[in-house]
Amino acid sequence: MELAGAPSITPLHAVAVPVSEFVAFAETLTYDTSHGLQFIDITAHIRDVVERSGVGFGQVSIFSSHTTAAVIVNEHEPLLLEDMKRVISRLAPADDYYAHNDFSIRTVNMVADESENGHSHCQQLFLGASVTMPVHQGAPRMGRWQSCFLVELDHGRRREVTVHVLGTRAGA
Repeated sequence: MELAGAPSITPLHAVAVPVSEFVAFAETLTYDTSHGLQFIDITAHIRDVVERSGVGFGQVSIFSSHTTAAVIVNEHEPLLLEDMKRVISRLAPADDYYAHNDFSIRTVNMVADESENGHSHCQQLFLGASVTMPVHQGAPRMGRWQSCFLVELDHGRRREVTVHVLGTRAGA
């Protein structure tokens, strides 16, 4: 009996290999961004970290430790990136009112050079701080058109992205 909606299994993706050890590997990547709504393709860097980890099968997690920068997976196509910038700007416009920006009433988490960046925090709310993808045969398993981006939502500054790779090293 065939179940409706049951997945078909392609043998190429169903691989069982002997493993020699479990690996937990992490690196922090640093980027200097230049402006808000900047999409930085970090796919090659993620692939390099996974390769250095030695993980054959597992997962890689990519995390921005900032509340005004996001990590996403999407297509790297210039017109689409412009479309995404426009949509993100509509979701949380920079010129809207944000109590976070009203320094006459805000008293929490203030610093001397505080930015009026309520819009950036709200934009990140829609995009998220991290993505996780499978590692298959020593590489991130991504779709044909997928790329991994660090998205700067505020203004140019130094940003850190932590990459954790967990999984098994293939046996000899």
